[in-house]
Parts: sequence; structure tokens; C-alpha cells
Amino acid sequence: MPQTPGDSAAYAPADLPPDAAAEPPGTRRPGTNGEPNGGTRDGATTHPMPRWLPKAFLLAGAIVLLFLGGLWLLRQLRELLLLLLISLFLAFAIEPAVNWLARRGWRRGPATALMFLVVGALAGGFLGGIGSLLATQTTNVIDGFPGYVQHLIGWINSTFGTNLSQDTLFQRLPTVTDTLSRHLSDVAQNAWGIGATAFGVIFKGLGVLLFTFYLSAEGPQFRRTMCSLLPPRRQRQVLWAWEIAVDKTGGYIYSRALLALISGIAHYAAMALLGVPNAATLALWVGVVSQFIPAVGTYLAGAVPVLIALTVAPSTALWMLLFVVGYQQLENLLLQPRITARTLDMHPAVAFGLILAGAAVVGPIGVVLALPAGASIQAFASAYVRRYEIEEHPLTRPDAPAGAIWRRLSRK
Repeated sequence: MPQTPGDSAAYAPADLPPDAAAEPPGTRRPGTNGEPNGGTRDGATTHPMPRWLPKAFLLAGAIVLLFLGGLWLLRQLRELLLLLLISLFLAFAIEPAVNWLARRGWRRGPATALMFLVVGALAGGFLGGIGSLLATQTTNVIDGFPGYVQHLIGWINSTFGTNLSQDTLFQRLPTVTDTLSRHLSDVAQNAWGIGATAFGVIFKGLGVLLFTFYLSAEGPQFRRTMCSLLPPRRQRQVLWAWEIAVDKTGGYIYSRALLALISGIAHYAAMALLGVPNAATLALWVGVVSQFIPAVGTYLAGAVPVLIALTVAPSTALWMLLFVVGYQQLENLLLQPRITARTLDMHPAVAFGLILAGAAVVGPIGVVLALPAGASIQAFASAYVRRYEIEEHPLTRPDAPAGAIWRRLSRK
């Protein structure tokens, strides 16, 4: 039936636009609800979630879980990783000697065992001598402590014109002795905990020795296994880095050993001249502790000879202190720069910062490992970091060498 012009407006729904009534049923217009690219609901435009967004959330969650799991695993394996780091450092230290023996026909296993025997004999002699000295001097100090105090107070009064009272000090000695005895009894009661700690230290020490032996005796096989997982170019880089680490660590150990020998001879001569007892053992203590314990080792090494010299006479202790300070300055200015120039060419401020960083990260072991590790990193950086010519400027002009200054003054 034909429609009149007014029929379309009369039968069309009131909430649709005028042109929507003429569209066939089921036809969807762009921009309405149900369309993939969005729609309107209560006047607001909605956008569907991209298909990649749920996968991205899952991937981010998995990465966070793996990171947290890795941190937990590192905390659980911290002691094992520290033992492996110490073992690697010791293997680097003895590998130059093992390689020297291997080039002369030794098998690496017996060569490593020989180095273990040499190092063990040196360590045993050092600890035995220091232990004997400590026991003897402790007994002597305890037996002669009142006499030492009386002699020291008399020397101070006669030298500086003071009037210190010996009777007052001796009256307070029983209180100090009782306090010391009480602390010693507390330590004795905790013998079980001390024994357990000692057993743990021994067990860890055996683990370090085992790892060190295999890292040194089977070093070529270990490096071949590592390099088999890398392309040839990466293999050359790994082997080059390994060689630098061995050279720097071995050079650090041997240069320190030479400095310890020179320091021991010098201090033995001084203590023998001053009449300090046990001069040989004290010289060994000074040489080893001052060189192999950075930063605080110098003070620990010099304090013991000064205290032992105090049992002879206060003036002897004063001369011993002056010699320790003077020799330390001589070593820092002349001996150490020349001996360590080829092994640890490092600025003293950088070395001190590395020691602090190693102590903060690893603890006391980090104090020993910081310098060779820093020297290796410095060698890597010098090979990979590009350097440019320096523009001449007053702020970049270096100081004239000492010889040039002396010649300039002599001309005037």
C-alpha cells in the first residue's frame, strides 16, 4: 500500500534519528554499541581492551617473580658465592707459579699440591711463631704488670715533672682485674658456641681449599668448558680478561711478598739494635700484617713491637714508634710506587676507596680482594675506553717533576 509523505515520521520511533527509520532491521552503524571500534553507552564512548595487554601483564608479573626469586636465591647462596670468590682469588694468586712449573714438565695437579704445601708451611710458621710470642709475652706482661706500671709512672713523673700517684692506680687494679676475670668466665661458659663457630670456620676453609685446588689444577679444562659455549671472538675476550686477572692478582701477591720481606728485614735490624726481645718473630709479624692487611694493617703491625718495646723501657718504645712511622713514610714514597708500578698502578685515593667499598660489600674478605679486583677492572677499562688528547689549559697543566724544580733552584 503506498505511503503518504507523513507516514514515515508517524511510525518511526521517537528516540531514533530521522534517517535511522529508513534503514533495514539489523543494520549497525559505526560508532554504536556492538561495533568493534567502540560505541556509546549512556553517552560515553567505550574502547575494547587490546589483545596484547593481558599477555603484557602476565609477562611483567613473571619478570617480577623471577627477580624476587633471584634475590632470595642470592641471599641463600651468599656464603657459597663468597667461598667461590675467595677460591677464585687464591687460584689466580698461585696460577703463575703453577704455570711456571707446568712449563717445566710438572703436571698441574702435583704442581698445585706443591704450592699448597709451600703456602701452608709459610702460614704454619707464621701462626706458630706469633702464637708462641703471644703466649710468652702475655705471661710476662701479666706477671710483671705492676712493675711495668710503676716504672712507666716513675718515668712520666721524672720526664714531664708530673706527680702521678702510684698508690691510687694500684688500688684500682683489683677492680679492673675482677672485671676482666668476669668477662673471661663469660667467654668460658660460651665454649659450645665458640666450638661451633670454629668448626664452621674449619669447614669453610676446607671448602675454599678444595675449590682452589680444582680451579688451579684443572684450570685449562675449566676454561675450555667455558669457551665451548661462546663464539670465537667472545672466547678471545674471555681468555684475555682471565689472563689480566691472573697477572694482576699474582702481581699483587708477589709485590706484597717482596715488600713484606724488605719491611721484615728493616724492622728486625731496628729491633735488634734497640734490644727488643723476640725481634725475629716481631719482624715477621710487621712484614706480613702491614702488607697483606690494607689500611689498618700498618697500625696493627706497628702497635705490637711498640708495646713489646715498652716492657724494656719507655724510651725504647718511643724510638720504636719513631722508626715505624719513619719507615712507613719511606715505603709509601719510595718503595711501594717502584715495586707495584707494573702490578697495581693505582692512585692511593682510588685504592683507599676500593678498600672501603670491598669492606662494605663483602666484609673483611673484601678488604683483601678489593685491590686486585680494582686493578683488573682498571686494566679492562684502559683497553676498552677511548681516550682523547688533552686541551692545554692552566687547570690541566701537570706539576713539574722534582728534578726539574731542583735544577731550576740550583740555577738561581
